[in-house]
Amino acid sequence: MSICSAAGRLTTRWAKMNEIISTNPATLKELGKVTGTPEQKVKEHVSNAKASHPSWARLSFEKRAKYLLKARKYLLDNIDDIALTITRENGKPIAESISAEILPAADLFYWAAINAEKILSSKRICIGIFNLMLRRSIISHQPLGVVGVISPWNYPFSIPAGIAAMALMAGNCVILKPSSVTPLVGNKINEMFAAAGFPESVFTHIPGGSETGEALLNSRIDKIIFTGSVEIGKHIAAVCSRNMVPCSLELGGKDAAIIRADADIEHASSAVVWGTYTNAGQCCASIERAYIHESIAEKFIAEVVKKTGKLRMGNGEDTNTDIGPMTTLSQLQIAEAHVEDARRRGANILCGGNKRGPGYFFEPTVITGVDHTFACVNEESFGPLLPIMTFKDDRQAIQLANYSEYGLNAYIFTKGIKAGRQMAEQLRAGTVIINDAVYTHAIPQTPWGGVKHSGFGRTHSAWGFYELTNLHHIHINPITFVKDFWWYPYDIKLVNTLKSLSKTLTGGIFDKIRSLPQLLKTLSFNKS
Repeated sequence: MSICSAAGRLTTRWAKMNEIISTNPATLKELGKVTGTPEQKVKEHVSNAKASHPSWARLSFEKRAKYLLKARKYLLDNIDDIALTITRENGKPIAESISAEILPAADLFYWAAINAEKILSSKRICIGIFNLMLRRSIISHQPLGVVGVISPWNYPFSIPAGIAAMALMAGNCVILKPSSVTPLVGNKINEMFAAAGFPESVFTHIPGGSETGEALLNSRIDKIIFTGSVEIGKHIAAVCSRNMVPCSLELGGKDAAIIRADADIEHASSAVVWGTYTNAGQCCASIERAYIHESIAEKFIAEVVKKTGKLRMGNGEDTNTDIGPMTTLSQLQIAEAHVEDARRRGANILCGGNKRGPGYFFEPTVITGVDHTFACVNEESFGPLLPIMTFKDDRQAIQLANYSEYGLNAYIFTKGIKAGRQMAEQLRAGTVIINDAVYTHAIPQTPWGGVKHSGFGRTHSAWGFYELTNLHHIHINPITFVKDFWWYPYDIKLVNTLKSLSKTLTGGIFDKIRSLPQLLKTLSFNKS
C-alpha cells in the first residue's frame, strides 16, 4: 500500500469518526452532516490568521465597514433560508429566528460598521500638571490579533455573528468554532462572511466538537470569547490562564423578576410569560424565578397561568407556533428532573410539567409552593419552567433576587420608575430591565455580560469594542534641552522642590497658582 493511499484512508476514517450529525429537535430527523476540524488543521488556521492579521489591521475602518455591510446585505437578502436553518436545527419558532437572531445581527452589523472608528479612534487625554510641562499623552486601541469565538447552540446565529462582526471591525482576524449541536447554522455564518468577500484567513470557520475547541484553546490565539455553561467556562478560564491568554465568558443565568405591588398586572404578566418561555426557556437571560408582592400574588399568578395555557406548542416551521421544542435531549431531561423534584416535594404544578413527543417538547410550566432549596429555584433550568414565590417588601425582594450565584439579568415591574431605579441599583446583575424582559441583547449600543457565576467581560457596545483591543498609551516629551528635575543627582534642593510641588498636586486652585513659579524656576535650572 502506498503512503498516499494509507494517508487517504486514515483521513477518511478520521472524518467518519469526527462526523457531526445535525438533528431537527422537533422531528428527530437528520438534517445533515458536518466534518469536524482536526487539531493540526486548527493550528494551521491560527497560523494563517496570524500571518493575515497585519494587513487586515492596516485597512481603514471605512474599508472594513464595506465588508461588514456586504455581509449584512447578504444576511437580509437570504433571510428566509437562514431563518429556516436556525428553526430546523435549534427548534425556535420561525418568528424568533427572525426577531432574535437575524434582525439583531443585522442591526449590530450596521451599528458596528458606522461607529467603530469613532469609538476606537485615538484620543489625547489631560494629564494635569504635566500639561504645563508641554507633555502629552495619546490613548489608542490596537487590535488584539486573532480572536477565537466559541459559540452556543441556543442563539447559534446572533451571538457568534455579532461577536465576530465587532472583532473584525476592530481589526482582528476571527476563528469561529460554532456549537456541534448547530453546525449547519455555523455553515450559514461562514457562507455569509465568504459572500461578503472576507478572506478565509481573516474569518475562519472551524466546525467540530470538544477536540476542536481544545485545539483552539491551546493554539497561539490572542483571545477567547466563550458563551456557554459555567462548567465549560471554568475550564476555558483555567486553560487561558495557563497560556496567559485573555478570555471573556458569558455563562449561565438564573434571572429573577420582581413584580412590585404597584405593577401593571396585565403588562407584567405578559412580559413574564414571554420572558420565561421565549426560545423554550433556553436563554441565559430567561426569567427563571419570579417574586411577586404578596398583595397581588393571587391575581398575578392567575393571569400568568391563563396566558401560559394559551401558548401554542409545535414545530417552529409553523408560523402559528409560540413555543418549539427544546434543542437537546439532555436539556429536556434537566427540565423534567426539576419538575419531578418539585412534585416529589409537594410543590404545585399549576400548568404544564410534562414532556411531549415525538421531539424534545416540554410543556411551559408554572410552579408555586417552592423556595430556594428546590432545584427549579436554585439551579439553572434552561427550560420552560417558571417557579413563583412571594415577598413582603422591597428589601426582602432584593435579598431574594440577589440570593443566586448567577448575575446576568434581573427584571423589575413597577409603575414607580424612581423606586424601580433605586431597587435596580441594589441588584447584582449585568443588566436590570424595568418593565420589560430579556431583549436588550438585541440593542448593540448596550453592553452584554454578567457578574458572579454568569461570567466576566462584555460584548456589544463601546465596552465590547474595548475588550477586542489592547489599550495603547503613547506619552511625548517634546522638550529635550531641559532635563526632568526628578532625575539624578538627588539633593536637598530637590527634596524642597518636591515638598512645594505637593501643593500643586493636592491643593486648591490658589495653592497651584502660588506654587507655579517654583515649578518654572526648577525647570529653568535643570538644563540638559
